Amino acid sequence: KHRVGGQAGEPGRSQGCSSGLKPGSCQNPIFFQRGHSFSCWTLLGCVFLVYSSGWCGPCLTAPLSCLLFSSQAIFTQKSKLGPDPLDTRRWQGFRLEEYLIGQSIGKGCSAAVYEATMPTLPQNLEVTKSARLLPGRGPGTSAPGEEQERAPGAPAFPLAIKMMWNISAGSSSEAILSTMSQELVPASRVALAGEYGAVAYRKSKRGPKQLAPHPNIIRVLRAFTSSVPLLPGALVDYPDVLPPRLHPEGLGHGRTLFLVMKNYPCTLRQYLHMNTPSPRLATMMLLQLLEGVDHLVQQGIAHRDLKSDNILVELDPDGCPWLVITDFGCCLADENIGLHLPFSSWYVDRGGNGCLMAPEVSTARPGPRAVIDYSKADAWAVGAIAYEIFGLVNPFYSQGKVHLESRSYQEAQLPALPELVPPDARQLVRALLQREASKRPSARVAANVLHLSLWGEHILPLKNLKLDKMVGWLLQQSAATLLANRLTAKCCVETKMKMLFLANLECEALCQAALLLCSWRAAL
Repeated sequence: KHRVGGQAGEPGRSQGCSSGLKPGSCQNPIFFQRGHSFSCWTLLGCVFLVYSSGWCGPCLTAPLSCLLFSSQAIFTQKSKLGPDPLDTRRWQGFRLEEYLIGQSIGKGCSAAVYEATMPTLPQNLEVTKSARLLPGRGPGTSAPGEEQERAPGAPAFPLAIKMMWNISAGSSSEAILSTMSQELVPASRVALAGEYGAVAYRKSKRGPKQLAPHPNIIRVLRAFTSSVPLLPGALVDYPDVLPPRLHPEGLGHGRTLFLVMKNYPCTLRQYLHMNTPSPRLATMMLLQLLEGVDHLVQQGIAHRDLKSDNILVELDPDGCPWLVITDFGCCLADENIGLHLPFSSWYVDRGGNGCLMAPEVSTARPGPRAVIDYSKADAWAVGAIAYEIFGLVNPFYSQGKVHLESRSYQEAQLPALPELVPPDARQLVRALLQREASKRPSARVAANVLHLSLWGEHILPLKNLKLDKMVGWLLQQSAATLLANRLTAKCCVETKMKMLFLANLECEALCQAALLLCSWRAAL
């Protein structure tokens, strides 16, 4: 069950393939050490060799393992995140006074989010200095309607600042960072450098597990504590959580945690309210969520609060949505217990959003040896969100005609998805919503099902899917994806998804996905 290939010495992944190839062959990590250009062209050459020589038969077991390793080594590098907006300011951005804060983007049960930027040009600095200040408001905060008054060249707002509401964490920076450590799970390596230093904090017992970057997961660029300012709309939207110096009846402490992230245009809920994606596009959106959840599972992290409000959306040059999972305040990210939470009493936190809590979580009962397994809980939540993506009301929310509860529903009660939804996607959603976690596909297998369904139409209708056909198809996809990535300035969503697929190839998960698809199609 280990991924084939991976970084040398990386835990949880087998080193090399099981084909018996000797060191120095294509399984050797040294093969990929010089910018990957040689391995890319070698992979393209493999396409010619396979199709010109008629390479087939049992001997393809070794080439398949080698191909999976090659794809991971190449596409893992190519699937990395885009440039950090604060990369050129590595030692800046750790003080609230450095930002120009705009209007409110939104608020939840524990934080408010504002648009922000860091002025870079002299004229932008003048805008910052001349910004009108509300009583008690921090420097660099824009007043309502001020966007219309700015001169041409005034900064846009590429960043978002999340201000946590501090009711019980105290006012010391150390206590705040410890209490709100779950919010820091998706933080970059330099995000905490201004407070204690990223390395020292990560190694402390109270430091959160660090989540490796992934294109479908938010990245916290800066994290720091500061005095709570009076931001636009605060006295109306959240007066009770303000400190008494800003609101006499406020219950909040004077200092809190601030998180700086990329600013995304909207949430998934907002996007679906204004747009109706085509069935194929909706399937790719579902696939992106599964890729993000699979990454979390591989890192031993459970989000535990997936919902359309906690998923951000931006559009590629063609207008296709790219989804990013955010808000890790309820996540399970413990180095000691992984995805298995001891449930000794009702006081143990099982996560947020009870409506989309998987059955194995919502029906769990505490006891001396009770343990909740979260390894497939987020995948179940993705299955429920799929109804929203495909244009229906989520059946696990009370506003729909069909209202189901995760603790008691039966699979036969699940409403049917529209006929326009691809049959493979319909079957997968029902599989993700199986009550028994053991019968539910993992996020990796589920993602592979959609990858094969979307990109592998010409090989999957075959009754007997043979190994040589699979190798040929994988080589073809690798070559086409590499060329598409080189020929376009910005990758489209489809190319990005193919690169994620090729970066996460696993023999076992790929075979399980193919078998699922074949069984579903045979039953039609």
